[in-house]
Amino acid sequence: MDITSIDVIKITATILALIVATVGHEIMHGKVAHSYGDSTAFNAGRLSINPIKHLDIVGSIILPLILIVLSSPFVFGWAKPVPIHIKTILRNGGYGGAIFVSLAGVIFNIFTAILASTILATMQEPNNLSDAFVYYFLFQLVVINVVLAVFNMWPLPKFDGGNFLVYFSLMLGTDKILNLYMKLAPFTLVILLIILFTPLQEILFSPAFWIWEKLLLQQ
Repeated sequence: MDITSIDVIKITATILALIVATVGHEIMHGKVAHSYGDSTAFNAGRLSINPIKHLDIVGSIILPLILIVLSSPFVFGWAKPVPIHIKTILRNGGYGGAIFVSLAGVIFNIFTAILASTILATMQEPNNLSDAFVYYFLFQLVVINVVLAVFNMWPLPKFDGGNFLVYFSLMLGTDKILNLYMKLAPFTLVILLIILFTPLQEILFSPAFWIWEKLLLQQ
């Protein structure tokens, strides 16, 4: 395969955007947890921006490479989850604190996507390689951060969306969702694979396409 300079720029920009999106997502979980007195992630060195500390073999390397090789319309993945001591957060922040910790990574992704799209809207069409790199990096920041936000909000056990539902339901005084998720938790990976390799993925990723349209329409 003949790899041109543009191909190299696109692949490099995509990888860097993926690192920013996934590492930033996990760091925000850890920082918000730290604000509630949970120093677990801090003590483990997981609030560092060094991407090596956040690498997940499947989510950070294998899946993104497969998607790039297959020329997928978008690339996404995940970093190694930061360790969190939820009892400390619940003690200091209650269910509201636990919800904030759960949503911190998604909030980072959405904010970053909005910021990147705003900067992108001010740029002219690139006419050299360096401008092309910046332009494509910002474009991929929008795409990847939106995909990661939507992906993490899927209502699955151990996902941010699932954690949000559990703590929100507990706040409302019911533990039915918690009990259901405890039963489903061992099968999360199986459920995820079924979604990713069936038409279900198009349905569950559909909010990402809607958000892309809103953010990139101004380009």
